[in-house]
Amino acid sequence: MNIHTLLDESTILANFEVENKKELLDKLIDLLKPEVNEEQLKEIRKAVFEREDIMSTGVGKGLAIPHGKAKKIEKNHASFALLKEPVAYESVDDEPVRIVFLLVGPDSRNNIHIKLLSRISRLMNSTEFRNKLMKCETPAEIHKVFKDEEEKYFSE
Repeated sequence: MNIHTLLDESTILANFEVENKKELLDKLIDLLKPEVNEEQLKEIRKAVFEREDIMSTGVGKGLAIPHGKAKKIEKNHASFALLKEPVAYESVDDEPVRIVFLLVGPDSRNNIHIKLLSRISRLMNSTEFRNKLMKCETPAEIHKVFKDEEEKYFSE
């Protein structure tokens, strides 16, 4: 499964302005509204915030990968934000974040969830990839960067 196929222009925010971590997570979750019903959205929100309470998903280098698993959803969903200004996120390196990738998946498919998180991490670990993302100004440009990078590094 490719990361870029989980995203489309409606689930990507470019140059997004946000005041705090909670507002950021709520907005990324709300982007999934067209794909899930209200009950599923509520469970997704609960799962993401519970995961965040256990340990921040701010992984350093200005990046956060909030994620969660929910029983009421049947497939993986994702959203992405490139922030105009960094926001405090309680990251492992105590630095604010500008790049945020939200991933939620069904509770029953743990293997796929872990593989997707691993793929996101590998992509985001590339300084060159992060720099390409930082230059994007539109959701279409961001989506193309994900697609091109996956085609370059992964084959299925």
